Amino acid sequence: MLRTYPNRMLRGYPFAPDGERSIARSYLKALRRARSLIYLEDQYLWSPNVVGFFARALYENPGLRLIAVIPTVPEQDGRLTLPMNLVGRVTALERLRRAGGDRVAVYGLENADGTPVYVHAKVCVIDDVWASVGSDNINLRSWTHDSELNCVVLDDRADPRPPHDPGGLGDRARGFARDLRLELSLEHVGGGDPNSPSSADDLCDPAQAFDTFAASAAALDAWYESGRHGRRPPGRLRAYRPPDMSRMTRGLAMPPYRLLVDPDGRPARLRRRNAY
Repeated sequence: MLRTYPNRMLRGYPFAPDGERSIARSYLKALRRARSLIYLEDQYLWSPNVVGFFARALYENPGLRLIAVIPTVPEQDGRLTLPMNLVGRVTALERLRRAGGDRVAVYGLENADGTPVYVHAKVCVIDDVWASVGSDNINLRSWTHDSELNCVVLDDRADPRPPHDPGGLGDRARGFARDLRLELSLEHVGGGDPNSPSSADDLCDPAQAFDTFAASAAALDAWYESGRHGRRPPGRLRAYRPPDMSRMTRGLAMPPYRLLVDPDGRPARLRRRNAY
């Protein structure tokens, strides 16, 4: 069980006077061993600072892929709040794609009627070994500022299905982590649909899972582009395309984003070193 508590300068928590950032430290340890696939479902994914650690893993490991499932539509879309909600995400996704190129795939979800599904999940599975489920999002607010609680599972049961060691570091795929990723993946690519070619065994291999997500989203996008002719393809993935933001809009939105949307709750000594 891992937590985040902020550094409260006036009245700190007696059990964590400088705050606690064990969630962040667990992610950083797991990312240093990521070699094959990072699977994310996240409400925000909008902090360039935090995403930088994912980008470093992608840059240093050319075989590493990242799949992210996020909301297509932000939680707040007012005239003032929308730019603040988007600027961090746009900047973060640009950083990921600079590091990983076409090894980074980001998707939104919709239901069978075509209505966007708001993703509120906070799930991360790395190389089918390390799995995190909890209240934290991939942003600075959740890693340093808000009170969060995560459960990280390192199952002692090795999964019998190949590939047995996706990361190639001897960690071996674990039962809980792989089952969690496969259950979510099958839901998104339409694994329960009789017209879907995907099964759990098809998605065990990280490279094949990455390609299956891409093919599923491409088929649904193409169906819309064709005017919805014929049977709707199985699955509910749509390729996420971030909106264009002018340089002026980014410049105006970034200060309130940093102050209000994604504040930093670390002590000053850790901020200076960008440490947790």
